[in-house]
Amino acid sequence: MKSIYLINYGDAATAFEIREIDIPQPKADEVLIKVKYSGLNFADVIARRGFYPDAPKNPALLGYDVSGEIYGTGQNVTEFTVGQKVVAMTRFGGYAEYVVTNKNGVAAIPDGMDMAEATVLATQACTAYYCAEDCVTLHRGERVLIQAAAGGVGRLLVQIAKHRGCVVYGTASSSKQDYMTQTGVDYTIDYTKDDFYKVIKGGGHKIDVIFDSIGGSVFKKGLKLLAPGGRMVCFGAAEQLETSKNKLKLLSMLWGFGLFSPISLLMQSKSIITVNMLRIADFKSSVFNEILNKVIDMANDGIIKPHVSKIFPYTQMAEAHEFLESRSSVGKVVIEW
Repeated sequence: MKSIYLINYGDAATAFEIREIDIPQPKADEVLIKVKYSGLNFADVIARRGFYPDAPKNPALLGYDVSGEIYGTGQNVTEFTVGQKVVAMTRFGGYAEYVVTNKNGVAAIPDGMDMAEATVLATQACTAYYCAEDCVTLHRGERVLIQAAAGGVGRLLVQIAKHRGCVVYGTASSSKQDYMTQTGVDYTIDYTKDDFYKVIKGGGHKIDVIFDSIGGSVFKKGLKLLAPGGRMVCFGAAEQLETSKNKLKLLSMLWGFGLFSPISLLMQSKSIITVNMLRIADFKSSVFNEILNKVIDMANDGIIKPHVSKIFPYTQMAEAHEFLESRSSVGKVVIEW
């Protein structure tokens, strides 16, 4: 089978190599999937840059999520049958024509669901659901700030927050302002022109819930905007990519998070929650499986609407990475086998 290995850290153009390897065989609790689409995630870009400690060492087979058909099952697997259409979280290894993964990371997709769009559900939608439904409870009328609201996870967070009746503030670049409005953001903020902290503070409002995928100084400013009883959910540190080439800037980014005492949070009943979906998949696999099936139901019911920004042939993995890294994408970037 064909697979795409990361062989060099750095620029996408020289990072990947297509290799022929044997089709893997599923263990007792695993399934073998013939892949139709492999999804890209921002963590893949960080791994390609050499700054993601969870990623395997080079030569590495990256990739968190796929959609395709069951091609084989382990002896303990009774939930799936050969030929069944599924979406799966792969815990690396997804950049290949065939993948094996634990059955708890797999869910059947309904007839008629677009398979490219289904790749959105395994990582991005599960992250959004876990952040917005499991980590916090969103109440009608609450003010919610979503950083990178036009991105894959951000877009889904907007949809969940609007479903719960919240007032949504979203940040994105200039070209994505109309897109945010279309997805339901009530107050759009162009971070290339305006400081979100000044915009929101100037409007005289505090924020009840913040979903932060940026980190650094953005996190620190967000914390200042939290109302009493406010909750901040952190699920990424995208600012790391901007600073990774310069150690001084990286230290500045880490310092940008600021210092704070739990006592100050306690006095105002504020919460900071951090999310790493790999840890949920690794240590709470049954919880992850429950979440995956719930987001499929939500997509099938139209509560969330998965969106694919662009589909690349597998031979253009470098171009797909460059497109994702450029932040030109809105929604999911996938490659097709």
